[in-house]
Formats: sequence, structure tokens, C-alpha cells
Amino acid sequence: MNINQLSEIIKKKLSVYEFIKRVNIEDKSFLHKNHKTNEKGKFHIKLKIESEKLKNKNKLDSNRFVYKILQAELKNHIHSLQIELH
Repeated sequence: MNINQLSEIIKKKLSVYEFIKRVNIEDKSFLHKNHKTNEKGKFHIKLKIESEKLKNKNKLDSNRFVYKILQAELKNHIHSLQIELH
């Protein structure tokens, strides 16, 4: 899987929720290229999510919500996930 395919999957999964207005995905894998724990085929991603509902929740609860939705991707294709709520 490449980053474009992964981005599309993430956007589809998150856009199902009407309270999520926009999702922007940044591939930050290049920052971790030489780390010992870096795995080929796994990405370091920064998600920028526009959602008043998630932004107003406790940060831990918001992150858990996103992690639950992306559970399969986290297991198979994402090494690191940074979530920024707007």
C-alpha cells in the first residue's frame, strides 16, 4: 500500500461521521527514515481533523475515537499517528 491509497482509506473512514468536516493527511515518514524502529511499508502520519465535536471532547477521548476507527490501518500500515484537532 502506498501513502495515497492509505490516505483515501483514512478519509473515507473518517468522512462517514457528519461531525467531521475536513480531514487533511500529511506524510511525515521522511522525518523517521533513519530511526531503528522504522518499518518499511508503515507510515508516520499527521492527521488534521476539523470537528467541533471532537475538539470539544477530552483529548484522550477524541484520540481513542480516531484510533478505534483506524484500528486496522494502525495495525498494518501506520507506525505513528499524530492527531491535531481544529
